[in-house]
Amino acid sequence: RLQTTPAFRSATMGRPTLAYAAYEAGGALAPFVYERRDPGPHDVEIRVLYAGVCHSDLHICRGEWEFAGTTHRFPIVPGHEIAGRVRRVGGQVTRYASGDRVGVGVMVNGCGRCARCEEGLENYCLKRTVMTYNDVDVDGSPTFGGYATHVVVNERFVVRIPEALPLDAAAPLLCAGITVYSPLRHWGVRQGHRVAVVGLGGLGHMGVQFAAAMGAEVILITRSKAKADDAARLGAAGILLSTEAEAMAAAKQTFDFVLDTVSATKDMVPYIELLKVDGVIILVGLPDAPISIPVNKLVSKRRSMAGSMIGGMKETQEMLDFCGEKSI
Repeated sequence: RLQTTPAFRSATMGRPTLAYAAYEAGGALAPFVYERRDPGPHDVEIRVLYAGVCHSDLHICRGEWEFAGTTHRFPIVPGHEIAGRVRRVGGQVTRYASGDRVGVGVMVNGCGRCARCEEGLENYCLKRTVMTYNDVDVDGSPTFGGYATHVVVNERFVVRIPEALPLDAAAPLLCAGITVYSPLRHWGVRQGHRVAVVGLGGLGHMGVQFAAAMGAEVILITRSKAKADDAARLGAAGILLSTEAEAMAAAKQTFDFVLDTVSATKDMVPYIELLKVDGVIILVGLPDAPISIPVNKLVSKRRSMAGSMIGGMKETQEMLDFCGEKSI
């Protein structure tokens, strides 16, 4: 039976939508009904068939990201790894039609006019990127995510899922996948490079696959020997145990890139020291406390430390097509 819920109505009235929501920080998800807008001229209505469970969903539903400036707007319907089929489209939609296999990731709107948006970097919009859930859309209505029967999204923020990709496997690519694909592509990872991937979780297992598919030699950095078989199956040439000081010391200055997918706070020095001259350590995890970096570890080898957040819509579509071609 459905729990009685307050009505949330969009500026343009639509159909009741059944979803699961967190009503308070740390609370269990419970049924929730709200009013989803009917498709506007440029909107696509999508029947949700699969929604990935991203670690971000857990953090936000638990109210754990205030340190990052996140406002937790309960009730929260999580889910920003959405795969499904188009149900209806607005009158001016040209990219999609009923029945198309599509996906929605972390963003559902943006200004579309600033320099970043015009570059295809909507994730770095200079005005405001509207997130798929726990945000406020341009019409003033709250955004609710993919733990629901359907979503309505501007066509600019919808991507096509290749026929070669099963919809259930494609869903996690729309956050975790693009989060690691974007920096690897941006820094030009290719054959001849050595890439260390720190962690084999939701981000790390995709980072290993992408870097290997781009032609790099990939080494997984982990605390557990038990992950060696999984790492090899995903394309890693070997593992490096972060708990073994001698092994880490022997690997100093042997990597072009270190992709750090771990959200836990840790001593960064051993990972920075793995980099060659001009090497880059890329952070895609989000620790809940500041990290301390001895600057001499960077300047002495002209190393760089960088961060990356998901990817733009053009790049997200490129990533899905790449996965279809490479069977990722």
